[in-house]
Amino acid sequence: MTTPTLDLAIITGLSGAGRSTAAKCLEDLGWFVVDNLPPGLLSTMAELGHRSGGAVSRIAVVVDVRGRAFFSDLRAAVAALDARGMHPRMLFLEASDDALIRRFDHVRRPHPLQGDGRVVDGIGRERALLAELRGEADLVLDTTDLNVHELRSKIDAAFGLPTANRLNATVVSFGYKYGLPLDADLVADCRFLPNPHWVEELRPYTGRDPQVRDYVLAQPGAAEFLDQYAALLRLVGDGYAREGKRYLTLAVGCTGGKHRSVAMAEQLGVRLAADGVGVRVVHRDLGRE
Repeated sequence: MTTPTLDLAIITGLSGAGRSTAAKCLEDLGWFVVDNLPPGLLSTMAELGHRSGGAVSRIAVVVDVRGRAFFSDLRAAVAALDARGMHPRMLFLEASDDALIRRFDHVRRPHPLQGDGRVVDGIGRERALLAELRGEADLVLDTTDLNVHELRSKIDAAFGLPTANRLNATVVSFGYKYGLPLDADLVADCRFLPNPHWVEELRPYTGRDPQVRDYVLAQPGAAEFLDQYAALLRLVGDGYAREGKRYLTLAVGCTGGKHRSVAMAEQLGVRLAADGVGVRVVHRDLGRE
């Protein structure tokens, strides 16, 4: 039986350079992230990952000067992992002194190494402490001129799986009489279409049944709506990708959430999937009447 592979990543670097943002980005990419882990526990964490049987296949740990005495053990911990055939990738984040000082001033917090001195003194001590470690990093990112989205994009490129950067959409059909889904990013209203509820032979069925689906799709404006809304979603999806956003919730509504919204949500799901989007279709109010 083949042992599942385990990817390990270490996030380190200067305080204020974006370690928390990097950690959140890796979490969004499906990594199991541990913040402020003492380096001596790296091997233990890797062992736990192997024991998970593939349930945890990517682990990232944030190691920084908050670890104090533990931090000096990082190089030894990495060497121990290398000796066992596990080669963690190290991401080192840095920024200019001016940028770091502005960031600390903005959050009104002291640098962890400044002691009784100034922020700039703490930054200088930290640079000296991490100089050798920086030279051993697999990837060094200078975040001085990067915004959050640009940093996310670089981390996506370095640590994401081929499908990790694609948009993932949840398409939710709902009935207006039960209220809007609170987590909707976009809402499409299908009440402009004739309601199958008033067609006696269709009333017992739902938008997932062929007779209702065909009735809804045959109505004037239905095909045009699907074409134009799918084009809109491509535009929105491209914008989400540029901004580093990977999740979209599209709510599709009609009066009761049984006929029109269900049929149209299914069709929009098909079109999104054809555009390479990861799709999950949920019928919130189906069966509620």
